[in-house]
Amino acid sequence: MPHFPALCYHDCVRLARERGFVFWRAGKGSHEIWMRSSDRRRTVIPHHGAAPIKRKTVKGILDDLQIDYRDLM
Repeated sequence: MPHFPALCYHDCVRLARERGFVFWRAGKGSHEIWMRSSDRRRTVIPHHGAAPIKRKTVKGILDDLQIDYRDLM
């Protein structure tokens, strides 16, 4: 089984934009809330520059974006 992908902020933003999400507002600290207006679906993306986001957090973001991680392989 392939490893779960390690993504950074820029990768997550690219995936969110491809699926129609737009920056909605800043969250607490270095987090951003992105929303898709068609179905009011939202996700929180931590903005830590080029540092990789923890895999469990990436899994939550991908679930919010309705992406199967195997599609990224």
